[in-house]
Amino acid sequence: MSRRARKKSLHPVAPVHARIESFSHDGRGVTHVGGKAVFVEGALPGEAVTFVLTDVRRDYAQGKAQYVVTASPQRVEPRCVYFGVCGGCSLQHLAADAQIVHKHNVLQEQLERIGKTKPETLWPPVTGPYWGYRRKARLGVRYVAKKGRVLVGFREKTRPSLAELNSCEVLHPQIGARLQDLADLIGSLSIKNRVPQIEVAIGENRSALVLRLLDAADEDDLQRLHAFGERFGFDIYLQRHGPESAVALYPEAPPLLTYALPDQGIEFEFKPTEFTQVNSEINRRMVERVMEILQPRPGDDVLDLFCGLGNFTLPIATRAGTVVGVDGSPELIARARRNADRNGIENVQFHAADLTQCLDGALWASRRYGKLVLDPSRAGALEALAYAPLWHARRIVYVSCNPATLARDAGFLVHRHGYRLLKAGVLDMFPHTAHVESIALFEK
Repeated sequence: MSRRARKKSLHPVAPVHARIESFSHDGRGVTHVGGKAVFVEGALPGEAVTFVLTDVRRDYAQGKAQYVVTASPQRVEPRCVYFGVCGGCSLQHLAADAQIVHKHNVLQEQLERIGKTKPETLWPPVTGPYWGYRRKARLGVRYVAKKGRVLVGFREKTRPSLAELNSCEVLHPQIGARLQDLADLIGSLSIKNRVPQIEVAIGENRSALVLRLLDAADEDDLQRLHAFGERFGFDIYLQRHGPESAVALYPEAPPLLTYALPDQGIEFEFKPTEFTQVNSEINRRMVERVMEILQPRPGDDVLDLFCGLGNFTLPIATRAGTVVGVDGSPELIARARRNADRNGIENVQFHAADLTQCLDGALWASRRYGKLVLDPSRAGALEALAYAPLWHARRIVYVSCNPATLARDAGFLVHRHGYRLLKAGVLDMFPHTAHVESIALFEK
């Protein structure tokens, strides 16, 4: 039987009434119908809802709430009019403090289930602004000929097409309130169907838009883009190929973007295409927590893996003896060196290396380090942690954007290498989303 026929035969004609039992990791209510787990979009634990099935598989099904019969006391009215359609947020219907509890629960469940371990203590969550916090984003762009308009924003929750947005509540207001203006701009270009993406980067000194172009813009297009940047205060970059191909259109030679860590007296420069944390307030507090728990001292040798442009490396170097930062991006390592020079920090070394590959022969990898910091991508740091016995680090601080791989790596450190998981907690880097940023402390 084909997949289409199977779905059609299993979908009930009438909506289903059920009580929601729990919450999934991605923010959907979970119930059971006929012994099959059903993940219900828009439903919260404890609620009685009426929902329709949207997909049925052998082991589970998916549905969407149509009507909430009995609402959870933690349910709130979403602030964004596009919530439920736009896929950028999944938790706006859940009170902010309950979102934090949910993320704490996800972190603990993953640590126990995957890593077979749990922290001896939980930190209080690191929280910040709930709206207008997002300073970095990649916005999709699509010209829809049938509608005669351009769409700019995030994809729909249940479909790959772009949601029809005029604004966004979680983007920084400078760009969140300008989505329609941006769509109108692209719609006025001769290459409106050849602009697939716009990268947004908002520093503390200036803001930038990087337009990915599949074809060259003509002179009229360039004038319109120039005027838009001048009117709304954006640096405009055009990118024909990879990130390194981005060139400034307006102004002709803009200064780099910056962000600061005032408590450490450090200011970073970065290109709009270079990675920085999306939430600057949480980033500051995250760095403060890392400094607090790592406790770098003048006699310490510290290794910072997945260091990027030095977000942790440089603050640590203001207190430690020596710090070595390693990252897989040569461009970010070059930026980290320039930021060290810019801030007059000399007790650091930076190396470009693929931390998912063999590190045998790398001199920096053969040294001992008293303390270790990691901030890997969603894939985690298992390959690099295979070298942990060589480093003999007494203390490890692990910052994670994926609790599943943190849990896996925590199990490796605890059960294979004799570390204790002393503390863990969440950092609310992405409010109103199911994204869980976390931090963990391991000690020998």
